[in-house]
Amino acid sequence: MQTPERAVAWLTLCAALLLTGCASTLTAKVTRFNQWPADTAGASYRFTAPDPQRDLELQAYQGQVGAELQQLGLRPAGTGETARFVVDVQADLSERQRQRLVPVYNDQWVYVPPWRDAQGRLFGGHWVPDPLGARYVGDRTVTQTVQRSQLKLRISEAGPGGAMRMVFEATAVHEGGDDDLVAVVPYLVRGTFQDFPGANGQVRRLSFDLPAR
Repeated sequence: MQTPERAVAWLTLCAALLLTGCASTLTAKVTRFNQWPADTAGASYRFTAPDPQRDLELQAYQGQVGAELQQLGLRPAGTGETARFVVDVQADLSERQRQRLVPVYNDQWVYVPPWRDAQGRLFGGHWVPDPLGARYVGDRTVTQTVQRSQLKLRISEAGPGGAMRMVFEATAVHEGGDDDLVAVVPYLVRGTFQDFPGANGQVRRLSFDLPAR
């Protein structure tokens, strides 16, 4: 049983939570390892061939990575040119179940029995909210479906005799409700190249402002 005043309070709280849940930010966890060489300005790069099943999609992601590489002073390898760097880009979307504990509160009511005042007037019994307020009675387990958007970037350098060695490796992950991979990847790319190449073995948690909807 709930009074109108409490109902209004709960509706106000729920509205505030909805606004908070719609906050226009995107968070990502970025893990990087590198042995980035010196004197890379003007060096050439090429991408590994994308999966034929996702050719156009991966080409779009490669274009976003390429824009960042060019900001670093690298350039796409020309036709027939042996590139110094080979870049591999992978992006995928998966789902997983996550369980968490949610507190449960019992909104207690107490019964006030009938009573008479000093003039002998009778007042009927009635229920009133517990003056101590809602009481914590335990936790319940809630299962949520979480979408996991992931970008993996690997850059290898050609050495003597054509031998390749890994010089940069990064994984950027965003977990959310129903985000589209295509909309999330640009932010994962930005996070991967933020303060490039970064410290070896570095893990960062980044937040990005999203445009208003």
